[in-house]
Amino acid sequence: GSELGNWALGHWTEEGFDLFENFPDLASALWAAEERRLVPHQFPNHHIPIPEQYLSEDAAVAVETRAVITWMDKNPFVLGANLQGGEKLVSFPFDTARPSPPTPAAALRPLDYEDEHPELQETPDHAVFRWLAISYASAHLTMTETFRGGCHTQDVTDAMGIVQGAKWHPRAGSMNDFSYLHTNCLELSLYLGCDKFPHESELQQEWENNKESLLTFMEQIHRGIKGVVTDQQGEPIANATIVVGGINHNIKTASGGDYWRILNPGEYRVSARAEGYNPSVKTCHVLYDIGATQCNFVLSRSNWKRIREIMAMNGNRPIRRVVPGQPMTPRERLRLRMRL
Repeated sequence: GSELGNWALGHWTEEGFDLFENFPDLASALWAAEERRLVPHQFPNHHIPIPEQYLSEDAAVAVETRAVITWMDKNPFVLGANLQGGEKLVSFPFDTARPSPPTPAAALRPLDYEDEHPELQETPDHAVFRWLAISYASAHLTMTETFRGGCHTQDVTDAMGIVQGAKWHPRAGSMNDFSYLHTNCLELSLYLGCDKFPHESELQQEWENNKESLLTFMEQIHRGIKGVVTDQQGEPIANATIVVGGINHNIKTASGGDYWRILNPGEYRVSARAEGYNPSVKTCHVLYDIGATQCNFVLSRSNWKRIREIMAMNGNRPIRRVVPGQPMTPRERLRLRMRL
């Protein structure tokens, strides 16, 4: 019967892929880079590239997964949700559990020991994800009625109808984690109801349970800041980086120089940066009312690109200051002509 189908039933394709967990595990790569102190100067905290081995033709990747990744790379999505069933809650990143650091006590554990409490790693946007999850769960007709427990086990949401994925069901390579670390999009999983395959007579009630939640969730796209990054001539700057102070996760502008950044109400120090331009910084206020705050940036061109080119021609060595009246060597005269 349909009532016996839990959240995992129907996750696998005929080829044996669980599509939700078939994405590159970028979270583990980020944490490994953090431990080596490579973030953000040598390893980005956003738009992390897909590993080459994942893109190879013989990689164990479903054709549907490849299609979704292409779709996400093509469109600058900002807010997303995947609809699932067999449970009644909202799950948000990280879904991946960060391995606990090695300790002396770990050496005493038996070989078959399993850590029942992996370390939870919150995203830099943890407060925003909680807001988004609560916006859905609180508007659902029955999602926060957890006094009866969860659908199939005890309540894992602390009576709020929301849970971080790694706390509930840790798994690597989820669509939510990939979307957050590879694109601008904040994505959550909406588990619409306990019955994964409701009967036709029950569909109308399921729609009523979730209708207002879906509308409320979509409205959250208008919460935060938005704007356009241009140069001094008014031309848009694509792939400019938007940095929000206190949140160690950046986003990029779209092809038209426009950007959107979902944020909770508050005051933020925001900067826009782009290769070949001087950064611009301003304070942006996010209000409680629905409606994103407009924060535009105009960047002036920087001389650093030309300076780096000159230093590269000089072997990245300090450029000797020319003293009037002091003779120059032939090599120094050649370098001076090249710079000019």
